[in-house]
Amino acid sequence: MRRRKNNIVSESLIYLKESKNYIFIAVLLFVLSGLIGFIFYNNFLFFDKFLKDIVDKISGLSLTGLILYIFYNNALSALIAILLGVAFGVFPVLNALLNGTLIGYVLARASQIEGVGLGVAWRLVPHGIFELPAIFIAIGLGIRLGASFFNKNSNVIFRERFKKSIVCYLVVIVPLLIVAACIEGLLIFYSG
Repeated sequence: MRRRKNNIVSESLIYLKESKNYIFIAVLLFVLSGLIGFIFYNNFLFFDKFLKDIVDKISGLSLTGLILYIFYNNALSALIAILLGVAFGVFPVLNALLNGTLIGYVLARASQIEGVGLGVAWRLVPHGIFELPAIFIAIGLGIRLGASFFNKNSNVIFRERFKKSIVCYLVVIVPLLIVAACIEGLLIFYSG
């Protein structure tokens, strides 16, 4: 049983290594859109309502409820980024662009608040160490899944990549998101 588990982990890590260019594309899209969100934040003021809705949903949650809420949303977002890659990778690309822009916007707005500034960025770092790689991996795998259709034997390649992506989701992404949710939940709960 242990040997099978080690094989699954090893195979997932090999698939991630093979997917590194797609994951790099996800990171690049995220960073570029983050810069756009930061520099042109005035064009994204509509994010305020979205952020307020999130704050309203999490206010009053217990620590466990908060961690579960964060994990559920991130895990669902990561799974959707992979699964919607079937549309030629368009939706994972949009996911990277939207999330990057949102983070850039939040950082720009926080930097305007006296006494907060870059403190918000530092608060993002602890859970971001686990959450962002998980999300980048999911988006990269979604893009790679969509790219399957541009190959000969696309059906065979798609099925193989789909299976490997789901295994990576379960073996790599979900554990990273569990750790990220615990850290983020603790930070939010105890920092108010």
